[in-house]
Amino acid sequence: MTENAAACDAVRIGIVSVSDRASSGVYVDQGLPALQDWLGRALRNPVTFESRLIPDEQEQISQALIELVDAGCCLVLTTGGTGPALRDVTPEATLAIADKEMPGFGEQMRQISLRFVPTAILSRQVAVIRGQSLVINLPGQPKAIAQTLEGLKDADGKSLVPGIFAAVPYCIDLLGGPYLETRSEVCDAFRPKSAQRAPSAR
Repeated sequence: MTENAAACDAVRIGIVSVSDRASSGVYVDQGLPALQDWLGRALRNPVTFESRLIPDEQEQISQALIELVDAGCCLVLTTGGTGPALRDVTPEATLAIADKEMPGFGEQMRQISLRFVPTAILSRQVAVIRGQSLVINLPGQPKAIAQTLEGLKDADGKSLVPGIFAAVPYCIDLLGGPYLETRSEVCDAFRPKSAQRAPSAR
């Protein structure tokens, strides 16, 4: 753990990859490494990851989400299973465990992805609150995971379309969770001035 990370709140984050073929060993899962890599680059906090690789089974997905929330994960991110195919049931499994739905996250992810592919309108990602945890469905492709979390920037690094993660730290603040600090070169988290702390020593 670096000195900088030690000055930040410790966080526990759940990451879930939903795939019949990856969970059965047909191919190597790419979702969990992509999630862990991006979060590791974006967050200054020391992070403990709780990971799950599970098939496209609604009850198993819901149970995994409940377990991760109960384990103290302030944030749970899923990847995979959000399209229109018959086996894609991640949104249904997520909504089934929700106390509140947060539709803005899914709307923004589709807006970002539509910059790249017209089939983004087929994506059904949702985000919900359960207890004091935020649960967000992300796309299945590693590149799309980074694009939706980080947003779009021009050649000079100026934000063109905000990524969804910019709103995640303040949402977790409002739920009474740990104070997430991001690296601005990856993702500049937004908080009202009244909710901002002095930054930890760089």
